[in-house]
Amino acid sequence: MEIFDAVVVGAGAAGLFCAGEAGQRGLKVLVIDHTEKVAEKIRISGGGRCNFTNLDTTPANFISDNPRFCRSALSRYTPRDFVDLLKKHGVAHHEKHKGQLFCDRSAEDIIRVLLAECATGGVTRWQPCRINGLHATDHPPLPSATLAPRYRLDTSQGPVACRSVVVATGGLSIPKIGATDFGYRIARQFDLPVVATRPALVPLTFDEAQWAPFAPLSGLSLPVAISTGSKKTAISFSEDLLFTHRGLSGPGVLQISSYWQDHTPIRLNLAPGFDVGQQLLQAKTRSRKLLANELAAIVPSRLAETWIAQGASTGQPWDRNVADTPDKALAALAERLSQWEITPNGTEGYRKAEVTAGGVSTAVLSSQTMESRQPGLYFIGEVVDVTGWLGGYNFQWAWASAHACALALAQPGTQS
Repeated sequence: MEIFDAVVVGAGAAGLFCAGEAGQRGLKVLVIDHTEKVAEKIRISGGGRCNFTNLDTTPANFISDNPRFCRSALSRYTPRDFVDLLKKHGVAHHEKHKGQLFCDRSAEDIIRVLLAECATGGVTRWQPCRINGLHATDHPPLPSATLAPRYRLDTSQGPVACRSVVVATGGLSIPKIGATDFGYRIARQFDLPVVATRPALVPLTFDEAQWAPFAPLSGLSLPVAISTGSKKTAISFSEDLLFTHRGLSGPGVLQISSYWQDHTPIRLNLAPGFDVGQQLLQAKTRSRKLLANELAAIVPSRLAETWIAQGASTGQPWDRNVADTPDKALAALAERLSQWEITPNGTEGYRKAEVTAGGVSTAVLSSQTMESRQPGLYFIGEVVDVTGWLGGYNFQWAWASAHACALALAQPGTQS
């Protein structure tokens, strides 16, 4: 039986980073993953260039049952720290939008850095390798036994004993690249609570009949203001929206999807920054154009035409010259365009979700070390009930939580 100081389960962003950091601090580390490839989510992220962090990261950019939990790890490993690591490895990058940093060349550069860090730390990696069982040993948690193995793992490459197990298995999103519920099963095995999981950063879908008038707009993108929740607790984003055959996607929708609750509406302002009513009233005094043509000066023409057709089908006098349209009808058009309320019937699910919301409850984890109340069992990255916004925040949580865990592994006195 091989013996390691720590076994990291999951060869993704958090797992590889934690393993490299711990290995470079003198620990004997093994990484196990059931898939053949490493870090597939990194490879496909950001259109292949990986939005690896966000310069503006704060705890406010994360969702959790305990919003304060992420503060400690994020403060001790910042976006600048990861940028410094990339500079050390000569990885060129750029800021694209709102603090989002991307690789200039390819997401493969991030994977190369993580593997190089693991190599420097002498990390062993078994892939593909199945874990058939994880068992706590009978060693008592006494000072005289501080270095004794506490866990045995039965794997497809043989049994392993270790002092600590780090679960970095990610969530349920994008099952085609190997996502499973393994991390949640390990938590439940040791009676650790798991906050109900759901797809997050995911496109929203609508009833087919309800969406039929808008399905032809598939591929159309425009900036919007989008919100959900009650007026007192509404969450809002100003981002681009993308129409699809089945519903809505784009950055704005992905952001709001993490907050959207089943059977509740979302609200859209399709012309943010415009006083649509005022502009149409002004056009009425000087124009003989069709109302649809005037509206096309404010929103994309395809959307204007669809909007006018929808209104006409419900009896609104919008299919005429703007000069001949009653003021009341213009006001109704402006209000509907700026306060469109529509209720999704669901999401595209985990197959299209960028991340999984929910996860191992932070109530049983140390925010300083990521160790659970089960001694020597740690959880990091997406498997934890900490979910970031779109824009590099989830990768920063992976780096920060992995770093906190690695420090704790290397300094047993800091463990709970």
